[in-house]
Amino acid sequence: MKNQQKQSGANNRKKILIVDDHPMMREGLAQLIGHEKDLIVCGEAGSAHQALEIIDQTKPDLVLVDISLAGKSGLELIKDIQSAHSGMAILVISMHEESLYAERVLRAGGRGYVMKQEGGKKLMLAMRQVLNGQVYVSDRMSAKILEIFSGRRPQTASSTVELLTDREFEIFQLFGQGKATREVADQLHLSAKTVEVHRVNMKKKLKVKTVPELIRYAVRWVESQSATGL
Repeated sequence: MKNQQKQSGANNRKKILIVDDHPMMREGLAQLIGHEKDLIVCGEAGSAHQALEIIDQTKPDLVLVDISLAGKSGLELIKDIQSAHSGMAILVISMHEESLYAERVLRAGGRGYVMKQEGGKKLMLAMRQVLNGQVYVSDRMSAKILEIFSGRRPQTASSTVELLTDREFEIFQLFGQGKATREVADQLHLSAKTVEVHRVNMKKKLKVKTVPELIRYAVRWVESQSATGL
């Protein structure tokens, strides 16, 4: 009887998939989740491709996704997951500033955003809120999103970088990391010509005239993120 109860309890635990390209971060999250009686880690993935394979195999109740993944970004992974498994619960946990990414994550199909420095208690709160079918963002971000969707405040970008599409933003970051057009194209599985088209659009949106100026802009932006611990 006791074994049956244990088995029933295990079956009732919500399955969590952890997607992060840092093994130590995955291990830490797995240990944290392992202490919860109602949650269980069903898999860990270090890349978007691996994550999609594990999702097909394990059908998790919630996917924890980092924005910065090798190869395909977390934002693109969210879109791929929703395309293949519509409605799957996804929570982003990232070092990146919430104000830059939360709206992008929600538009892509994620249900929440929590920054890694928030700590374990806040993460558990976010996970359970998303598992219950709700959206989780910070109070500050929630107020901003409500203002935008209620029409009380125009959807203007606090930073010109926010004007970039998700793909443009991804390319912009890679330029800021010192990657050349061909490297960016190979990493994102795009043609060099497609990257060049995005580059032209980025120059217009960021109001820069030359490619070197765009690259300097991107490098400074990436360095500013690193300097603030993001």
